[in-house]
Amino acid sequence: MPDTSKTPLLDSAPTPDLLRKLKPEQLRQFADELRQETIDAVSVTGGHLGAGLGVVELTTALHYVFNTPADRIIWDVGHQAYPHKILTGRRDRIRTLRMGNGLSGFTKRSESDYDPFGAAHSSTSISAGLGMAVARDLTGGDNNIIAVIGDGSMSAGMAYEAMNNAGAMHSRLIVILNDNDMSIAPPVGAMSAYLARLLSGQTYGSAREALKNLAHKLPRFFEERALRAEEYARGMMTGGTLFEEMGFFYVGPIDGHNLDHLLPVLTNVRDAEKGPILVHVVTQKGKGYAPAEAAADKYHGVVKFDVITGKQAKAKSNAPSYTSVFGQSLVKEAEKDDKIVAITAAMPSGTGVDIFEKSFPKRTFDVGIAEQHAVTFAAGLATEGFKPFVAIYSTFLQRGYDQVVHDVAIQHLPVRFALDRAGLVGADGATHAGSFDNVYLGCLPGFIIMAAADEADLVHMVATQVAIDDAPSALRYPRGEGRGVEMPEVGVPLPIGKGRIMREGGDNGTKVALLSFGARLGECLKAADALDGFGFATTVADARFMKPLDLDMILTLARDNEALITIEEGSIGGFGTHVLQALADHGALDKGLRVRTMVLPDVFLDHDTPAKMYEQAKLDADGIVTKVFEALGRDRAAETVKPA
Repeated sequence: MPDTSKTPLLDSAPTPDLLRKLKPEQLRQFADELRQETIDAVSVTGGHLGAGLGVVELTTALHYVFNTPADRIIWDVGHQAYPHKILTGRRDRIRTLRMGNGLSGFTKRSESDYDPFGAAHSSTSISAGLGMAVARDLTGGDNNIIAVIGDGSMSAGMAYEAMNNAGAMHSRLIVILNDNDMSIAPPVGAMSAYLARLLSGQTYGSAREALKNLAHKLPRFFEERALRAEEYARGMMTGGTLFEEMGFFYVGPIDGHNLDHLLPVLTNVRDAEKGPILVHVVTQKGKGYAPAEAAADKYHGVVKFDVITGKQAKAKSNAPSYTSVFGQSLVKEAEKDDKIVAITAAMPSGTGVDIFEKSFPKRTFDVGIAEQHAVTFAAGLATEGFKPFVAIYSTFLQRGYDQVVHDVAIQHLPVRFALDRAGLVGADGATHAGSFDNVYLGCLPGFIIMAAADEADLVHMVATQVAIDDAPSALRYPRGEGRGVEMPEVGVPLPIGKGRIMREGGDNGTKVALLSFGARLGECLKAADALDGFGFATTVADARFMKPLDLDMILTLARDNEALITIEEGSIGGFGTHVLQALADHGALDKGLRVRTMVLPDVFLDHDTPAKMYEQAKLDADGIVTKVFEALGRDRAAETVKPA
């Protein structure tokens, strides 16, 4: 906790240029105040807490040593960036974090000059940083480029691709490896800190170059032996052999919470004339806040909480979340079928795979932040008769798309994709929205694609995926709670490519049909009630399947209604496009049918509550009603609700 008896420093140094005017001995107090401000802010807004608390000292040291924003700091993922936002002129808005018209939960170029690269998906920082470093070199600049990447993000192949390229190019680039899970190094102390200062300094660098020059003058056999001995001796001492082999000068590990260690090391690497350099910093998630230190997993992402007790606010719910329904349904299916396995890419709790893991730990595989590998790994399992369920957020499956095409679809392997967070996701914004899977999977031959209209439907669709043993399949469902419908005891496989009529429109009034694909069904039913009040005879259908389409049902709706509106939680090119293609192929558009497709608007929607985002997208009940009037060329404002 900050010492309240001292004059506050965060108030007097709200930006890096003012921070750099402080004395080094004042930075401890400044960091304490920055940590407390982060805790207080996130207690109000919710968001990612643990990772940010772990980098308070590192954030302070980086902005103190480097001349930001001219020197670029790229925060990988962005979970770590809340203290950075407070320190870079956004403190007055930090309590709008992840709210409508407020600050993004991730770094965002349009938000601040101190955010040189937008990040929300992991493992991009080194690639982006290398691009900036090369651009600097091509234009004759001399600024520093610093990529801060967490150890979890180092499980993704993209990070190593970038490091391999950077090592070969010898560009002056600084990579800070934030080891916040102790996954690489044991606890470090004064000796390792001393070695880090020594190895990062000019004296060691000059001596090392002198030894190399001497080795080059020896006969080739002795030269190779001398150089190899120097590399491996240093690697044994510091643990940096892997990074050295990739062409990086390795420094560390150092204590990321000790400013007396951080400042001289960062100063040395700032002043180094060569690169690339990797600084290995060991930190603790949730540092400085006891509840987060005690349960780092629960405080990675939080809702609003009480700062004193750490107790998080629990939302009142009358329905289970789609994620938990998926996990529980998969457990029930796996109890009957020992070939079912579950795969996650570092998101077990976010996808419900943690529920499965409790019952079947040996049949659960967390492959790390490696979606490409997850997909092909599942394909390999499928070739041997297993039934892999790959549970990945829709937005993250984009990272493994080539593998979906090449390793799954072309080989027609029965890999089962469970796409959580389909549609708009609220506070995480555009980077995490599941906007495109209808399009990027719908174009692949042989794929079976389903969307759950409610939590009960999800149970049956999990059972359906288990039963599909001759084709790849995808099941999409939204973030958040279900609709509170009655739940089945067991899942029953659905007929492939068959939808259902949820509400018949009757014979009186203008006949219109609402054809829903996915969880907008509830809004369609509300819209139907409103339309009936205007004298419409409204039929509501649930497509259930986008591929294959229920052609019989769609053609019947087209024949029996004056207007047909498709509704989906995805971008243009998805379900509605498939329906239009089918109607055109069968001549249904030649008979005066009014068809409209309702999709997400052709923009990236900023974060807000899901309800407000769908209202903005005009995919709520009111938007559906308006679309029906527009399709029929009628003025909604000029019509009145008819008496029942």
